[in-house]
Amino acid sequence: MGFSRYVEVGRVVLINHGPDAGKLATVIDIVDQNKCLVDGPEEITGVSRQVVSYKRIALTDLKANVQRNARAKSLKAAWKEGGILDKWEGSSWAKKLDA
Repeated sequence: MGFSRYVEVGRVVLINHGPDAGKLATVIDIVDQNKCLVDGPEEITGVSRQVVSYKRIALTDLKANVQRNARAKSLKAAWKEGGILDKWEGSSWAKKLDA
């Protein structure tokens, strides 16, 4: 029984603290052992590119197929290709948050 969710490039996270609380974002780069660079993409989730502490995010099971430091255009395409927003809305976690 090991871990199944790792902080990795492309991992979709839920921001649980701060002005973007309750929004989804994607890990774009690992800054150090305490922070990562996330991006929404802003057109879909409303989260701009920013550095966030690991304490302020919750890892989900979803993962986008993107390269490190991906541009917003390629990130948006990866979200549409992977159907990430539809998968999230179908998850029990999202349904519980909406209730």
